[in-house]
Amino acid sequence: MQFPAPLVAGRLERRYKRFLSDVRLEDGETVVAHCANPGSMLGLAAPGARVWLSPADNPARKLRWSWELVEVPSESGDALVGINTGRANALAEEALAAGRIPELAGYDGLRREVRYGTGSRVDFLLQGATLCYLEIKSVTLKRRPGLAEFPDAVTVRGRRHLAELAGMVQQGHRAVLLFLVQRGDCERVAVAQDIDPSYAAAFAEVQAAGVEILCYNCHLTPAGIAVDRRLPLAI
Repeated sequence: MQFPAPLVAGRLERRYKRFLSDVRLEDGETVVAHCANPGSMLGLAAPGARVWLSPADNPARKLRWSWELVEVPSESGDALVGINTGRANALAEEALAAGRIPELAGYDGLRREVRYGTGSRVDFLLQGATLCYLEIKSVTLKRRPGLAEFPDAVTVRGRRHLAELAGMVQQGHRAVLLFLVQRGDCERVAVAQDIDPSYAAAFAEVQAAGVEILCYNCHLTPAGIAVDRRLPLAI
């Protein structure tokens, strides 16, 4: 996925009210940028961090800028992290179309945001000889070398999605949870049990019930983001 317009670099001054951030651009101007990330963004919102913003393509939009990337310290030098969780579904769809997720190949059609279960919408419904309910989770948290973790905050919504996927398995369908790690400095993925013990317990239950778990990382540059390779799930 290439960004439609060149990103603009700056320095983060603060993130506040969850969805807002103040960024000082390289020309010295401070702007307010939309932060499309509902999580805690643990370790990703330090004042002074180098960030990249995308300009709005709609001149009528209230906020002209969106926060896309942040540069964070890593074991082998600085690493880029994609903090815009709204990009995850587009990244996954592009990867599916290009055949970069072979575990999900062979389906004839794809529908987005399909109602299912008890009032939820699944990110993608893959259609073929069988149905596959596919839920995407953007992963940005890293607290230990090489280990990406989800979630970065308590997620009641995430637990509901797990239950809905398990319900589809019980009905004879395929259900897959795809952890999409929007950073290139991780080698495995785990559930952050200490952050949300209830999610961790539900995760273990649905995995045992037949919900499949896939983990992929991304290659990130200021020009674009692409799904890269599969990562193992750490037990």
